[in-house]
Amino acid sequence: MINPKKLIKMARKWQKIAAMKRKRITLPRTDEVLDADGCSTSAVADKGHFVVYSSDKRRFVIPLVYLNNEILRELLQMSEEEFGIQSEGPIILPCDSVFMDYAISFIQRGVAKDLERALIMSIGSSNCSSSAYFHQGQSNEQLLLCAF
Repeated sequence: MINPKKLIKMARKWQKIAAMKRKRITLPRTDEVLDADGCSTSAVADKGHFVVYSSDKRRFVIPLVYLNNEILRELLQMSEEEFGIQSEGPIILPCDSVFMDYAISFIQRGVAKDLERALIMSIGSSNCSSSAYFHQGQSNEQLLLCAF
């Protein structure tokens, strides 16, 4: 038999846990929710990952090690400048999902530092618009250099 005081203490603890879970931050989703590798995801990021949203509200689950990359740090800094630091709500990057796919492919392939710097320099001048980088069927590094 459980002591009534202990039972009350357990009930309060469960109420606190339930209240914390109700405070989860959500963003209305589009019809497609993918991570950086193009896999479908659950509502909560796996251990060692974080979630960002593009300006067109597509969700990206990104490994924490990508924070060491200059491209992602620049995008996060631009997000801070444009949207401010929010304690409530998701991190929204000021670029569309096509650009994010392009930037993530750069990070995954480990491109040369000069190409990385070229992409970073072009981020500020183009507002991360995919039209500056993509034409149907083309997605190589030469296209980026032609965008200047």
